[in-house]
Amino acid sequence: MIELRRGAAGHQLGFGVGLRNQHFDHILTTRPPVDWFEAISENFMDSGGRPRAVLRQIAERYPIVLHGVSMSIGSTDPLDRDYLARLRRLADEVSARWVSDHLCWTGALGINSHDLLPLPLNERTLKHVSARVVAAQELLGRPLVLENPSTYVRFRQSTTDEPAFLRELSRATGCWLLLDVNNVYVSCFNAGTDPMDYLNQFPFDRVVQLHLAGHQHCGTHIVDTHDRPVSPAVWNLFRLAWQRSEQAATLLEWDGDVPAFERVHAELMRARQIIDGDAPTRVEATGRPQPDNVEAVSTPVAFLVPEIMSNSAVCSS
Repeated sequence: MIELRRGAAGHQLGFGVGLRNQHFDHILTTRPPVDWFEAISENFMDSGGRPRAVLRQIAERYPIVLHGVSMSIGSTDPLDRDYLARLRRLADEVSARWVSDHLCWTGALGINSHDLLPLPLNERTLKHVSARVVAAQELLGRPLVLENPSTYVRFRQSTTDEPAFLRELSRATGCWLLLDVNNVYVSCFNAGTDPMDYLNQFPFDRVVQLHLAGHQHCGTHIVDTHDRPVSPAVWNLFRLAWQRSEQAATLLEWDGDVPAFERVHAELMRARQIIDGDAPTRVEATGRPQPDNVEAVSTPVAFLVPEIMSNSAVCSS
């Protein structure tokens, strides 16, 4: 079993961006000043052509982390052993620092919904997911890193909150955690809860990575879209999360309407500026974010099934 450690030799990779095919040529020709890259596992697992060759070249120059959207660790379907075997081969091939996915289910009865669906958080689910995490880690030959997903509903059957559930899951299985700061804000807004309370309860001693991304504010709800800059409210939460996670590897996701690499990199550098105290982040109490006018679709559908985007609307008029 490959070990994953925290600290300068482990989870403190610095500041990275999600690897997107629109930026392949720029990255190969300019070697931009980025500390590391995160690759979507499914975009490379079954590719024997240019995408995988490019990933290998980038892995020779930068640390790589793999981030999946289809493990479906919470599903009642049997674990997909073929999927996990292919994922392990890819992780070994690019010497991935770690492999992550989401605390969710993506389908049942062999059908993939291409979305990250929430789970009821209770003792029965904890036992079910724990057994699957242990099995997945054995098949991967390394610890799994699990992310808090963005959510839009809650279950009456839930008996605990997400931070407590993830704490017990990591304690029972030895898995590590990826804290998506944008998802914290999105989920808490949608549930009518306080994101600061969420962070105050989170097991930061198990966090190895942080995610940042943009979202679409629809007034009554927020959708996790990854297609615009990070909101000021999320930057506020990020400063605290970075400190409490002891400088966890920080990654900017930008999956829809992907701009030039220079624009993505500039947004990432805001994270470094905020940590250094060179950028304002506070939102005044009276300055509640206004609803966005541009419609988008929630990830991961946006980049897995792009043809649906032109007819999708997530904000009611």
